[in-house]
Amino acid sequence: MPSSSVPSSPSWHTRVELPSDVPAVHELTVAAFGRPTEAELLGRLRTDAGWIDALSVVVTLATDTGSPVGHVVLTRAFIDDVPALAMGPVSVHPDHQRSGAGSAAVRASLDAARAMGERYVFLLGHPSYYPRFGFGRASAHGVTLTVDAPDEAWMALSLTPAEHPLPSGTARWAAAFAMP
Repeated sequence: MPSSSVPSSPSWHTRVELPSDVPAVHELTVAAFGRPTEAELLGRLRTDAGWIDALSVVVTLATDTGSPVGHVVLTRAFIDDVPALAMGPVSVHPDHQRSGAGSAAVRASLDAARAMGERYVFLLGHPSYYPRFGFGRASAHGVTLTVDAPDEAWMALSLTPAEHPLPSGTARWAAAFAMP
């Protein structure tokens, strides 16, 4: 009986973004969203006081550790006056979407944030994607937004839930997001 071959999942390598990655990350972000809006936001975030170099993470194929195929960034934000992080944009080149590249980048960024002693992360994102990383509805914890957004897309996560449950309050993003 002939054996059937099942394509294996690519192996991913994650690392902190390098200055030389910026043009490739810009291009993959445009490709991922099919428009320049999120890449332009990323450009504004890079010059914002909320930018944290160590929390801009790229993902590459393990066999080609130089060319980013995915990217995620966490920037300084607040829940009222409590330090938090905002995730996004999260970008994966269309050729690598649904392959685990995005999950690898998100997990690496959350691990890096946890290692830095960060406690909270919030985002506006797809309600069926982010819960796999522990995100839940922010409104269930009393975390509110200053803009209209679907409740199911407004999510938050405590990186150390046993020690630091999510505080309630109003989310404040980096100024580059242009959210009041």
